[in-house]
Amino acid sequence: MRVLLVEDDPSLASGIRLALKSEHYTVDVLGDGRSALAALNGHEPFDVVILDLGLPKLDGMSLLKQLRGRDNPVPVLVLTARDGIEDRINGLDAGADDYLIKPFEVAELKARLRALLRRSHGQMNSALEIHGIRLDAAEHQVSYRGEPISLSRREFTLLQEFLSHPGRVFTRDTLASLVYGWDEDVESNAIEVHVHHLRRKLFPSLIRTVRGIGYVLDKPSDSPGETAQ
Repeated sequence: MRVLLVEDDPSLASGIRLALKSEHYTVDVLGDGRSALAALNGHEPFDVVILDLGLPKLDGMSLLKQLRGRDNPVPVLVLTARDGIEDRINGLDAGADDYLIKPFEVAELKARLRALLRRSHGQMNSALEIHGIRLDAAEHQVSYRGEPISLSRREFTLLQEFLSHPGRVFTRDTLASLVYGWDEDVESNAIEVHVHHLRRKLFPSLIRTVRGIGYVLDKPSDSPGETAQ
């Protein structure tokens, strides 16, 4: 899952980014509200936003109001030192989906992110199951027909995106932006390599190539079967 972290404290931002990357998140960091609003109003496919309120150039509350005013539905977790009940009410009324007070435990931040992502995808729990594959985001485990499968961080992220959106055709550029952050180098054939590895570790027809566009994981009713193509 791809996270936009909007935090102007470099030390805190670095710590959060490091903690979330170990959990298979792709994390991009911005330090001011104006840049964050521009990124969110563009075509970057973020799954969730972690938003500090005390930001330069454009404060977090103004950013949130403008975001919701443009009907952007991306889940937003407000992260702030403002612990007054009125501050929390104002943040939630402005469109925040959750509110976490600094200082906080990293484990709680991770749990709240998982809950936000489940709700945004219409899930009741952290596990995705389709085509005999079970992916548990909370435990970071994947199995196929009951047998554990070892995946790299990026393979896990890619598979999670496909399982979360069966039937959706992803372009290569979209997949690259989901798996790689802004500060990471992407080889021209990186997505093809990751898809190849997923097919080899699971089954060959898992991810179908849509010629000239990208890739799709078919819905169970549309699946061509678990046979080599």
